[in-house]
Formats: sequence, structure tokens, C-alpha cells
Amino acid sequence: MKSSESSPSDHLITKEDAFLKVVEFASAVAKENRVVTLGITPSYPETGYGYIQTKTASLKESGALKAYSVVKFHEKPDLKKAEEFLAQGGFSWNAGIFVFKVSHMASLFEKHQPAMWAQISALKADASNLGDIYAQVQSISIDYAIMEKLSESELACVPADFGWSDVGSWDAVAALQKGQDIINVKGKDNFVFGEPTKNYSMIGLEDVIVVDTKDALMLVKKGQSQDVRHVVETLTQAKSPLVKEHVFEYRPWGYFEILKDTENFKSKVIRVNPHSQLSYQSHAKREEHWTITQGSGEVVLNDQVIPVKAGSHIHIPLGAKHRMRNNSSEMLEFVEVQLGTYFGEDDIVRYQDDYSRN
Repeated sequence: MKSSESSPSDHLITKEDAFLKVVEFASAVAKENRVVTLGITPSYPETGYGYIQTKTASLKESGALKAYSVVKFHEKPDLKKAEEFLAQGGFSWNAGIFVFKVSHMASLFEKHQPAMWAQISALKADASNLGDIYAQVQSISIDYAIMEKLSESELACVPADFGWSDVGSWDAVAALQKGQDIINVKGKDNFVFGEPTKNYSMIGLEDVIVVDTKDALMLVKKGQSQDVRHVVETLTQAKSPLVKEHVFEYRPWGYFEILKDTENFKSKVIRVNPHSQLSYQSHAKREEHWTITQGSGEVVLNDQVIPVKAGSHIHIPLGAKHRMRNNSSEMLEFVEVQLGTYFGEDDIVRYQDDYSRN
């Protein structure tokens, strides 16, 4: 039996051994063609999480672990309702972690989301059309698409404690991390996530979270960081490049950092991992100037191989095919200056790529 686990990527689990035991038990329950959700035993009336209501009698037991039929999923409650949940018992926080048989989940998608399943079924074995399919698939959570459509006999919950914490909000990050050193004047309980070399001072402010990155600054009252989604919605409506592009981005071959982005030019620092290379590509709207600042390697320019080292300069004309190759065991770094009419990351035509990107 092929089994799978679906879980968010922004959670912290501190009791790894306990978590693995819960997953093993949930997998045994999933063999009975049930989708199993892992519930978190609530320790206080939290209003920032959804809740899972379960039946009283257990379906399956293994030591201290028990599985229950799910009665209903509840959206994030207000404080009064959350207190009622805890007083009543039989409620767990919804961690969004599911365990299921792959074949069973496929059949559920085919039944409850036939249009989406038809799109997914068109995926090629080499995943070469993954990007195209992903762009077409409806944006909907697995909770709404599948889980809330299942009956009590199809869905089970295993409540447990494995040191789970939702770090999907800045409030959660502030609770888990120390943050920057702050000079507080007539204020307290502030948190700053910012530049290590920058000084931060807070005057007369309390319970404030500051997130300071190279391309954006956010200030939010503690307890309201979930509302950052409204900022994202506003930026999306305004077609801000912040939604799609970031100053610092990782790639399969290394990473880059944008130094300056203006109407006339764009500059980056690009670092290429040992024995890695960029895709063989060209640009329709920009030329580039590369100055190597660290390491050595070779540039392929219109099929000509040019050895480079620290201090070398290469001009990439508009429309020329090119790539940087690091064939050494040390990191290769170069500064790229783009000149042209458009500097977006989507102005790329790839002719060969080690990572099967279009």
C-alpha cells in the first residue's frame, strides 16, 4: 500500500519521536480507506485555529493513541465559542495534517473534484507540463475540496500532542524567537525581525511586531498578524512586483540578490554552487554585463566557451545565447548589470536546463 501525508510547510514540531508514532498509527487507520487528520489537543481557547469535532467512542486504539470519527470541521471561532469547545470536550485544533492511501485519495478527487482530477490526470510522467497544469488548477484548500465532503465513515481524527506550533503567522514567530535587540523607551513586548546589522528603537510602543526586509517594511499589532493577507490582496490588485519577485531568491543552481532595480538598469549579485550551471538562455529585452568577483568557471556565449575568473568581464548582447558554468569545487560569484527596456524574471527563453524548467 502506498500511503501519503499532506501537511503545511510552516509548522514546527518539537517532539519528533511522538510525531512519527502518531503518523504510524494514523497510517494503520488509513489502510481502512479512511482519510485521517491529526488533531492537536487544545491547551487553551485559541481563536486563530479551526477545530475538529469528533465522536466520543474511539474507532481504533494503540496504547495512548486513539482514532475517532469526525463529526464536523469548525471554522476559527470567537473566544466565547472556543471556550465552549474546550468545556464540552471532543474538540481538537485542526493542524491541516492528513494521512491517506494514495489510491484512495485519487478516487476521492475523481469523485468530488472531477474537473480538477481531469486536469491532474493530464500530467506527463516526466512532469514536463507540471507548470502549465498547476497554473490551471483551481486555488482551493484540501479541506474545502475533499475533507468537508466526506462522511463520518470516511474520515477519522487522531488527537495528539507532539510539540506542534503553527508558525504561519508573525505572532507565532514572535512567540518562538527572540528577535532583534531593541532599544525600548517607554514601551515593551515588541518584536523585530530585521537586519542583523541595523539598530531598532521603539518609543512608547507596546505589543508591536516589526518585519524589516530589503524590499518591504511591515508594522503590525500583536494578535493581528493574520490580517497580512489583506496587504497581499492590495498588492496583488495593484499588480505590485513584490507579489512575484523578491530581492533574495534561491534557484536550483544557487541564489541571487537584487542590488538595484530602476527604470534604466537592474543589478544583482549571483552566486553559483560548485559544479552547477545556469540554464542556456537568451533575453529579448535586455543585454547584460557580468563581472566575476569570486571563484572561476566558464561562460558559454553563442556556443563559444570563455574561461573566466575573479576580475573577468563578459558582455552578453541582446538576444545572445549564454550561460554561466561553475566547474570548480568553490563558490562562483559575479555581479550582473542589466540594460534594456524590461528587467522581469520572465524575459527568459531557455534552450537547455539541468532542472527541466521551461
